[in-house]
Amino acid sequence: MERRFVLFVILSFGILLGHFALTAWLNPPKPEPPKPGPARPPMAAEKVPKLPKAPEKEEPDKQPQPEKPAEAPEDEGPRLDVPAEQPEIPRRFVTLGSADPADPYRMLVTLTNKGAAVERIELSNPKYLDLDDRSGYLGCLVIDQPLIDDSHGIKCCPVQVVGPGTPAAKAGLRPGDRIVALGKRKITSVRQFRAAIKKTKPNRKIELTVLRGDKKLKLTTTLRRRPLQLIRPEGDDPLSFLLTLDRYDDQTLEDCRKRDLQINDEDIKPADVNLFVELDGLDLRNGNWEVVESDATEAVFRRVLPDRQLEITKTYRLATVPKKEIGNRRFKAYHLLLDVTIRNVGREAHEVAYQLDGPTGLPDEGAWYANKSSRTWSAAGLRDVVVSFDYMTPSLVTCTNIANGKVDKPWQDQSLTFIGVDAQYFSVVMIPEKEDPADIWFARSQPLRVGPVDEKIPKITDTSCRVVSNPCELKPGEKLSQRYTIFAGPKAPGLLADYDLGELVYYGWFSWLAVPMVHILHVFYSVVHNYALAVLMLTVLVRGCMFPLSRKQVLGAIKMQQLQPEIKKLQEKYKTDMEGRTKAQQYLFRKHNYNPLSGCLVLFVQLPIFIALYRSLMVDIELRQAPLISQSVRWCSNLAAPDMLY
Repeated sequence: MERRFVLFVILSFGILLGHFALTAWLNPPKPEPPKPGPARPPMAAEKVPKLPKAPEKEEPDKQPQPEKPAEAPEDEGPRLDVPAEQPEIPRRFVTLGSADPADPYRMLVTLTNKGAAVERIELSNPKYLDLDDRSGYLGCLVIDQPLIDDSHGIKCCPVQVVGPGTPAAKAGLRPGDRIVALGKRKITSVRQFRAAIKKTKPNRKIELTVLRGDKKLKLTTTLRRRPLQLIRPEGDDPLSFLLTLDRYDDQTLEDCRKRDLQINDEDIKPADVNLFVELDGLDLRNGNWEVVESDATEAVFRRVLPDRQLEITKTYRLATVPKKEIGNRRFKAYHLLLDVTIRNVGREAHEVAYQLDGPTGLPDEGAWYANKSSRTWSAAGLRDVVVSFDYMTPSLVTCTNIANGKVDKPWQDQSLTFIGVDAQYFSVVMIPEKEDPADIWFARSQPLRVGPVDEKIPKITDTSCRVVSNPCELKPGEKLSQRYTIFAGPKAPGLLADYDLGELVYYGWFSWLAVPMVHILHVFYSVVHNYALAVLMLTVLVRGCMFPLSRKQVLGAIKMQQLQPEIKKLQEKYKTDMEGRTKAQQYLFRKHNYNPLSGCLVLFVQLPIFIALYRSLMVDIELRQAPLISQSVRWCSNLAAPDMLY
């Protein structure tokens, strides 16, 4: 009976379904006009035409509409579907700020739409110049290295970007020009142009022969010393502040990494996969973004992902300096604002998280002599990763440990205060701008090695950092928007304090002695206007304050020398009696009022003072590029380095 009942139910349902299918085929329903609401999202294989800005009437849609379509917030405006195929975007460069110290900016920032990344940051203050390259500076004109101008078939050096305030800009050079001669020397390639500039000297006047369209122009300008490049391209290392998605619904970068690591390829290392992997079909790190708008202080980059119905925007804003503060190089303007926005432009909710990398290519000047204080027993490098959580004392992940792979697991679920890369005299740090400092924006953060390791000098390895946001569910029309302040400047204590980064300057264990010495050094400089003389005056002052201790140490040494014959007699007398010899020596010392530990105690007191003096001179950025006599006498043009006579 049970089997018969089950067979009856199955046959009944089969008859009903067959009836419904036959009725729908013979009498198809008439299409009804769609209900008002946003248009449906395009399918992955469809090519949807652009909708007009204000459509009066929508076309009938054969697909079923949801019963309760989600409406976009009023402040967001109508939500439009995006084309399934985006037009190809050419490579483009954008500049912010200026290299002229008289302009109201602290830096010249070169951005590229390839990954919407920072290509280069050059400080405009003449106090911060390149210590190694003493050739003439015209400007960073070429990013790529084409050997020939394909559009005209002329061997030349094509100009791709001209930064405001550079000698090239003052000469009237423009992007798109082609340099064919430097003085009397013909230029047929980028390599030849760079070799010619390398042989020039600052403060020299040069003449450029330039093709602009079909016209040949003669441009003249005066070269400068090369400014410090706080961020610069370095070999094949990734650029700064690259972004990609870490999660899209059920797809995660972690799964992609695990999949790629299973590939049987000995050349693939976990660190390499960690750096360059993206979600399937994404090319946010190396693809070209659309430049929505740009001016001297702001640049907006956008990337639309049609198959994922997302719109990602990166906006860079450069701080400006009021006219009355242009001469104040400690004014708080050494920063960029970076806004990251991910908007859901589809009609379904999606869970997303992004991955943002930090700065790369910080200066490694003084690799053969420079040293930096570390908060741990590990030897600090020249490009360490610094991180702080909950406004606590920052931790330093040394460059050497990063190069050797001796890095702990990523930091997870902590309230990040800041993270960045710390050089000896400069830092580039990302500071999340959170309304509530206790908010936890990131699922994890970690240091990264982005460049090859030099086994002889591992402390110059190019490093960076990475943050991964917490997953966020975006409903149709919603957006995830987060802002960072990117400090990129010198490690001057007063300036760092304005950004709550004062602890980036570390004087070691005896900072309570080193900091007053730095202040005294600056007071001496304000009087004599020469740091070499100020250092001598500080040394004399320290030695003068220590004179009583030094005098006592010398007197003790003299008395010990006078007692030496008596001690030898006691040693001969008590050859086999160690206890008797010790008692006799103690009696001798008491008789002449001599303490054998006086020399060691005095030295023990002096040692912290000397260490503090050394630290104060080693850490102070004012000694960098400070000359003994003049900048023109190069062997003693930098008090923060050994003399360069040999």
